[in-house]
Amino acid sequence: MLETSPVGVEYSLTPLGESFREPFTRLYEWALAHSDEIQEFQRAFDARNTREISAN
Repeated sequence: MLETSPVGVEYSLTPLGESFREPFTRLYEWALAHSDEIQEFQRAFDARNTREISAN
């Protein structure tokens, strides 16, 4: 191992973490494909909550 300044750290996934790579990638790709719809729903949710908070 080479010494570095500052001390270097190397991370890696455990086998359990590796088993999550494929489903996470699918979820990420789904979120990208539906990002416009997701943002629309977020804006609508925020607008409703802003009105409700203002009314109280």
